[in-house]
Amino acid sequence: MDNLHYGIVGNCRTCALVSKTGTIEWACLPEFDSSSVFAKILDEEKGGSFGFIVDDTYKISQFYIENTTILVTRFSHGEDVFEVHDFMPRYYKANGSYQAPPELIRYVKYISGNPKFKINYSPKLEYAKGETNTYVKDNFIVSLTYGDKFDTIFLYTNFDKQGVVNGDEIELTSDGYFLLGYNEKVFETTVENIFLEHERTKVYWLNWVDRTPKYNLYNTEIIRSALTLKLLTYDKSGAVLAAATTSLPETIGEVRNWDYRFCWIRDASMVIKVVSQLGHKNIAKRYLNFIIDLIPHKDEKLQIMYGINKEKKLTEHTLDHLKGYKNSSPVRVGNAAYKQKQNDIYGILMDVIHQQFKTFTLDVENTEELWTITKGIVWVVNKHWKEADKGIWEFRAEDRHFTFSKVLCWVAVDKAIKVADLLGKTRKSTKWKSLESDIREDIMEHAWNDEVKAFTQSYGSKDLDASVLLMEPYGFIDGRDPKYISTVNAIERELCNDGLLYRYKNQDDFGLPSSSFTICTFWFINSLYKIGEVQKAKAMFDKLLSYSNHLGLFSEDIDFKTKRLLGNFPQAYSHLALIETAINLSEVTKEERVKHSIR
Repeated sequence: MDNLHYGIVGNCRTCALVSKTGTIEWACLPEFDSSSVFAKILDEEKGGSFGFIVDDTYKISQFYIENTTILVTRFSHGEDVFEVHDFMPRYYKANGSYQAPPELIRYVKYISGNPKFKINYSPKLEYAKGETNTYVKDNFIVSLTYGDKFDTIFLYTNFDKQGVVNGDEIELTSDGYFLLGYNEKVFETTVENIFLEHERTKVYWLNWVDRTPKYNLYNTEIIRSALTLKLLTYDKSGAVLAAATTSLPETIGEVRNWDYRFCWIRDASMVIKVVSQLGHKNIAKRYLNFIIDLIPHKDEKLQIMYGINKEKKLTEHTLDHLKGYKNSSPVRVGNAAYKQKQNDIYGILMDVIHQQFKTFTLDVENTEELWTITKGIVWVVNKHWKEADKGIWEFRAEDRHFTFSKVLCWVAVDKAIKVADLLGKTRKSTKWKSLESDIREDIMEHAWNDEVKAFTQSYGSKDLDASVLLMEPYGFIDGRDPKYISTVNAIERELCNDGLLYRYKNQDDFGLPSSSFTICTFWFINSLYKIGEVQKAKAMFDKLLSYSNHLGLFSEDIDFKTKRLLGNFPQAYSHLALIETAINLSEVTKEERVKHSIR
């Protein structure tokens, strides 16, 4: 079945997607949100790619070196075997800083026999908008375009450069390499120093994983998801990307195609909460600094999303010359959703701030700034919580009183009270308790639908929505509360389809979704666990894990019928929810495990 069979490699500056046959089909340099160098994933003909061509007798397999982000594609034909190790350099330098250049290295490792291959090197700079010309020079291969914008890319290799460009057959007798760089190299590249880059990068990731807790169950899946989340963080600013791609459709042939190479406050905050629970507090600190820098004035409201370099204007436009993934157009760059109003972001951000104070009470940098932000969030919530908004799913039509948004307004005040108590600011916490109570009473009165026997998507609605399942994890309601149990059961009846969940089933701006939003199924599995359906939760979780791609990666959506991955990839939202669910199921006590026959 056609699927998103890609691996991701990166270095927290940018990334690339490599197909299961070893072809780079998506890469942006020098940064995540730069224009593409290769975009075959968005247009088979025009997009550009960089691959190895072998005859049909070769078997091709792919895997990550354990506990790293180095992706190995193995080509074998009897005794004739070689491997391509794809990675972007990332390691500590002697002065304690990171080495993370805008470079992609393809280390070609000779294994045995007389393997032969050809190279298809076809960069298409600037989203393939204009013509890209490639020239062989003494020390490198350079590609450039004079289209809308001048741009260049450099390829270094120890293979015959003209033969590489021509696609001539190469017989491998020893290790080789390709180094694709945004900048011209000052020092000579050799197989020896490329191998050293490989080993330094491997050690960096092995050490990073070593600082991650180990779990009895699902440890492999947790580690791969944690590494993927780390790859979607941008070191320079502390931003966390929603996904590595743009315009991979939620449904083939439809127009739900968005650019996800930005930092959504909601997605990023949830990622930070999970990653900090795994002990990686530097990511959390950088993200909090990112937020602090975005709120220079006490009366400035948060946008729902920002550019990774803190850009506030993310103008959306289409690339009409590209056909789109599987001919699903339009291809979009930028995202108009940055203008939307979503009241839930304050609660999610406040939850992360509380998490940091709770976990690192005496070790939180910028305590005063975070306290100022806390007071500002409560002020904004107090002023705006009664207003309608676009909701978590970013409906582009009319505003409504979404239950999830109201619950997260409550979360904002609840967590602010807890932060105030931790900091000894009892006058503030006492003052804020009446606001917390008002919001809670409003939700209990207007979000519950007695006819449906569930908390519904919005006030006065009968429509169900998977996001209300988060009422329990955010502490609004207990997992054993009859109203929560009834809501979980109602959502299963109405939104569950062959083990996968709809976000909602009411018509939105683009009609009824025909794919499952992956995170919603994880949320539902968690809710089953919380209401005591442990065995059922684990069985459903195991089934969902089987829908990942060959490397354990998930995108935003899964097709209900075919179970193919859809939407932008890899999706931070999906992997953070996988980790949360896996940890919950891993932390079931021994007695419960025996009781529920979990093996």
